[in-house]
Amino acid sequence: MATLEKFKQSAEERRRRTFSEEFKRKKVREIEQKITTISEVSKAYEVRYHNVYKWLKKYGTHQSEKGVRVIIECESDTRKNIELQAKVAELERTIGQKQVLLDFKDKIIDLAEEMYQIDIKKKFGIKPSSIIGNTEKI
Repeated sequence: MATLEKFKQSAEERRRRTFSEEFKRKKVREIEQKITTISEVSKAYEVRYHNVYKWLKKYGTHQSEKGVRVIIECESDTRKNIELQAKVAELERTIGQKQVLLDFKDKIIDLAEEMYQIDIKKKFGIKPSSIIGNTEKI
């Protein structure tokens, strides 16, 4: 069994040192079972925290949970969201109805223009003045 004294090495020796897959898996298992901490492993074996986190990511059983954000909402937030979605749906229906009404009115104006041979859509209320280029309101 490996002892802590076996792993105490100089900085130069630490750079060339590698740990076996079995050792890494064992330390990851200990961390996940809360037998030891990342800090303790890092200090005991003179390994950088970053490397221990790499081991956890690679060999850990909880790596799939990492990066997944869980959103917890209160009941009032959920109810408020449902109410807002209902309001949005109601407003969209209203807009749709208004658009149909507008299209209907435009069609009636087009038919009236054809029937009476006049331009109903032109602006009424502006009377050309006697001086060219000037207009005045009635």
